[in-house]
Amino acid sequence: MAYQAQIKIPATYMRGGTSKGVFFRLQDLPAAAQQPGAARDALLLRVIGSPDPYGKQIDGMGGATSSTSKAVILSKSERPEHDVDYLFGQVSIDKPFVDWSGNCGNLSAAVGSFAIASGLVDAERVPHNGVATVRIWQANIGKTIVAHVPITDGAVQETGGFELDGVTFPAAEVQLEFLDPAAEEEGGGGAMFPTGNLIDDLEVPGLGVLRATMINAGIPTIFVNADAIGYQGTELQEMINGDPKALAMFESIRAHGAVRMGLIKHVDEAATRQHTPKVAFVARPASYAASSGKQVAAGDIDLLVRALSMGKLHHAMMGTAAVAIGTAAAIPGTLVNLAAGGGEREAVRFGHPSGTLRVGAQAVQANGEWSVTKAIMSRSARVLMEGWVRVPGDAF
Repeated sequence: MAYQAQIKIPATYMRGGTSKGVFFRLQDLPAAAQQPGAARDALLLRVIGSPDPYGKQIDGMGGATSSTSKAVILSKSERPEHDVDYLFGQVSIDKPFVDWSGNCGNLSAAVGSFAIASGLVDAERVPHNGVATVRIWQANIGKTIVAHVPITDGAVQETGGFELDGVTFPAAEVQLEFLDPAAEEEGGGGAMFPTGNLIDDLEVPGLGVLRATMINAGIPTIFVNADAIGYQGTELQEMINGDPKALAMFESIRAHGAVRMGLIKHVDEAATRQHTPKVAFVARPASYAASSGKQVAAGDIDLLVRALSMGKLHHAMMGTAAVAIGTAAAIPGTLVNLAAGGGEREAVRFGHPSGTLRVGAQAVQANGEWSVTKAIMSRSARVLMEGWVRVPGDAF
């Protein structure tokens, strides 16, 4: 039996925020994968090493967590006032599908850097020294992100002293602005609060009725109170990810919330839409030891947040969920806002499993409807490896 040789595809392996992913220029993909569809999905699955029944992604670039099973495709934008189009794929670890339903806020921090280094940003828009403003069209959700990328001697500066909890080493700071971040999800009507309420009673079999804030901002997210589901808000990954009953409970909350948000029509559809919505639980400030051993003092944070991604408690915080947290915190009366002490605010610092993160949001109310003009946070990014990835020629 004859086997096809491997092919090689130009690619860059990057860290963005607390995530890692394989970055491609659209023009460098094989012709069959330059269009959305089965061939593209099959290619990315093989690159990342999925589906893997062992859950390790040993035969691919993935790192066997939701934070490291990601792919990004970039192309020069033809959209007015934008430099680059950014498409994100969340690759399932153990199942044969790629979820295109949302953005990755962490990898957004690497998009500007990659776009500049790859020639996707016009040279006249990049200073020899200073900060380059890269205007990104996030194609998954149809939103604009503005990345402020430091430049030294005409090249992206990746090293620096900016520290980000969840990332071991310091790097250069990249500030991100998520403009008009309320996500326009199919079936959700584009409303920030798809049910029309800041807090809903969400009925979940086995749990009864939970108070929930369901918001479309950054990424569709369902917030519940930690104490309502038996938690403190100080939990680390091992306290939840090793508990099958807990994970099943969170998946049930996610599925029923997705129906209420209009993202799916029946709870059974949630299994094929793992990336969105997210589920998070919040609590008032409390002191705890982060996963690194670092002590987080209650007086240094406004609230506690823990969030799940792809069925597991996240080791830090997804960037898009941070946008949802900042947005919900800015709107008086949401569960997130109440956990942070209530009232009006333009920024919060919250505690997550790896430490703390500050995120800002500017919320306004007009005619009884809330809107957010932008959410702001800082991340960092770094090229880890560049060259080619190789996949068998018959993989897609």
